[in-house]
Amino acid sequence: MDSKTKDEMQPALLPVSSCPGPEWPEQQRAERLARGAALKWASGIFYRPEQLARLGQYRSREVQRTCSLEARMKVGIKQGAGVLGVGSRASPHRLPPSQSVVQSYLEGVKTGVWQLAQGLEAVQEAREALGQAHVLLRGMAEAVQALEPLREQVSQHQQLQALSQLLPRLRAVPAAVAHTQTLIDAQQLLEAYVSLRELEQLQEETWASLGDLELPIFEGLGPLSEALGQAVEAAVGAAGQLAREDPALLVAAVRVAEVETGRTTSLEQAPRDWRQRCLRALQEGLERVHFETHLLPGPGALAGWLEALRVALPAELATAEALIAPCCPPHYKVVQLWAHTLHSGLRRCLQQFMEGPELGAADAFTLLHWALHVYLGPEMMGSLELGPEADVSQLEPLLTLENIEQLEATFVSKVRANVGQWLQKALDGEVAEWGREQEPDTDPSGFYHSPMPAIVLQILEENIRVTSLVSESLQRRVHGMALSELGTFLRSFSDALIRFSRDHLRGEAMAPHYVSYLLAALNHQSALSSSVSVLQPDGMASGALAPVEATLEELQRRICRLVLEALLVELQPLFMALPSRRWLSSPELLDDVCERTARFCRDFWRVRNPAVQLLLAEAERTVVLQYLCALMQGRLVCRGADERNQAAERLQHDANKLRDLFLDLGLEESFQCAPVLLTLRKLLNLRDPTMLGLEVAGLRQQFPDVSEDHVSALLDLRGDVSREQRLAALSSLQAGPQPSPPAGRRALFSLVPAPTPAPSSCLPSGPCA
Repeated sequence: MDSKTKDEMQPALLPVSSCPGPEWPEQQRAERLARGAALKWASGIFYRPEQLARLGQYRSREVQRTCSLEARMKVGIKQGAGVLGVGSRASPHRLPPSQSVVQSYLEGVKTGVWQLAQGLEAVQEAREALGQAHVLLRGMAEAVQALEPLREQVSQHQQLQALSQLLPRLRAVPAAVAHTQTLIDAQQLLEAYVSLRELEQLQEETWASLGDLELPIFEGLGPLSEALGQAVEAAVGAAGQLAREDPALLVAAVRVAEVETGRTTSLEQAPRDWRQRCLRALQEGLERVHFETHLLPGPGALAGWLEALRVALPAELATAEALIAPCCPPHYKVVQLWAHTLHSGLRRCLQQFMEGPELGAADAFTLLHWALHVYLGPEMMGSLELGPEADVSQLEPLLTLENIEQLEATFVSKVRANVGQWLQKALDGEVAEWGREQEPDTDPSGFYHSPMPAIVLQILEENIRVTSLVSESLQRRVHGMALSELGTFLRSFSDALIRFSRDHLRGEAMAPHYVSYLLAALNHQSALSSSVSVLQPDGMASGALAPVEATLEELQRRICRLVLEALLVELQPLFMALPSRRWLSSPELLDDVCERTARFCRDFWRVRNPAVQLLLAEAERTVVLQYLCALMQGRLVCRGADERNQAAERLQHDANKLRDLFLDLGLEESFQCAPVLLTLRKLLNLRDPTMLGLEVAGLRQQFPDVSEDHVSALLDLRGDVSREQRLAALSSLQAGPQPSPPAGRRALFSLVPAPTPAPSSCLPSGPCA
């Protein structure tokens, strides 16, 4: 399409200013406002740089919009001129309005056709330009391939040029590496680091100049850097020693680590974080000094090791605060690092102890006391001389709850075994003395005495008391263990007494002082009973001692029974002849009983109160019971009133004799049972048998445990009671409710079998049964 055709197709657009008529002021103001609005819009649109790329699109769009507006204005002007007659001079033939509209549309179509032609021309020109560019690019690619060898030659030339410039410095690299190694060996760390940095800088320049090409001459820099890092690490690891002897070396090592940590390199190498290596070296060096495997104690040496740590750890923290911290940057927090490292190292060692062989009792106790009280106490980590950075109270405890439970259980089991052995040895020593030819030892007051009770209580009390230094839970455990072992000891003591008595009575091992050692055992029981309260720590439940006290009471009854059995062996042959005609006429039988009883009880005074009163009361009761048993056997029947009077007088005489005997031995009259014979005397001395019912009722009132068999035996002794009188007397036992026993009076007749002659069965029950 030529230019002429283009001009013909282009519509003839008149500018707005070409409209006929003079220019109005309102038109000028409208143009100014339009231009201002257009500038404002353009400045807003093209404010950002990326919008400038679309400037051509905006220009094309505005040209189209301007053409459209001009066409519409032209049509409007013509229509207005036709209405007003303004254009009649220019056009003698005025077009109708419909033709004007059609003409306006045709002009718009003409303008659109012209714009399409312009667009087609632009597309064809762009296509031609793209084709030319494609041809040029293909030619340039071929040229690039042709120039590739030249490019390689240029690159090699540049590398050779750079290498020739660096060659003098590269020749000095081996010597510089050796010199740096010498500096490292001489512990001149700052100088060595400067030399290493110069070598690494040369390596970076060479690497950049040669296009990422590594030269073999720099292969030694890696081991050299590692050697310097190890030297820095070794120096920092010996910080405690260097801070005293050579602080400059420690400062140099820390400075090298800090500078290297903040440095970046252009080489494709991992950063060397020497600061972390220094911190690890500080921790490892500190643990190496105190917690190396060869420094850990063996069995039985734990106490000495912990005592050494008690002195060493606070001194180590003081050194860290005074000497090491000034040599390190503040962010190292040396004192806190020291405290935490010592704590973690110690905790790890203690865990190794817990996982190893089971500790002994002494080591378990020492470890518990040291970890719970000494470590955090004012002598160590809780010292007021240490700053807040050394506080380890918020860290994990040295011993976990499981560790404490394990140690307490170990300690209690070991102590239980030891206590059991000690108590058994004490018992064996005591039992060995029972067969001696000598009487038991006495104290200055003359009482039988043995150190065994004191030894037993001291062993138990010391174990309970010492555990209060550790924890309340351990004290409770040991307290329970002590009471359990004491109960076991008392039962073993009782069993030993039974074997001792059995062997003696059977004649297998006659003891020269059998009764004396039983009395001594009774003193042992009294000593244990009076002192067992020392095993009750403050704060423990008051009922904890109840099982032990019950066992002690049972032991007392067992010893009393053994003593009374020995007394029965002495008295049974004498009571076999009572009552008899000889008994009626002579007091010799009871005199023999009293004599043997007095001889048997002569050493009772060596028993301490209140056991001696109990023993005398039981002995007197035993004699009275044997007397009653003899009366109930039916060996004697009175032939008349004279013999009944003699029997009554004999009962009165015997009652007085027995009363005087035990009064002389020290038994108060209120505790004696002999007055029962006076009551029976009334029954025998009664002249009118028809009144026996009243006497029997009185006997029942005083002794509710009397039975028909007992009353029948007594009536048989009288010898003058008819069957009807017997029935009347026995019926009085059933009259009225059962009376209550008088206060303080113990059962007698219920222990007397009638009429079966079994003297050994008359042994009383009660405190000593």
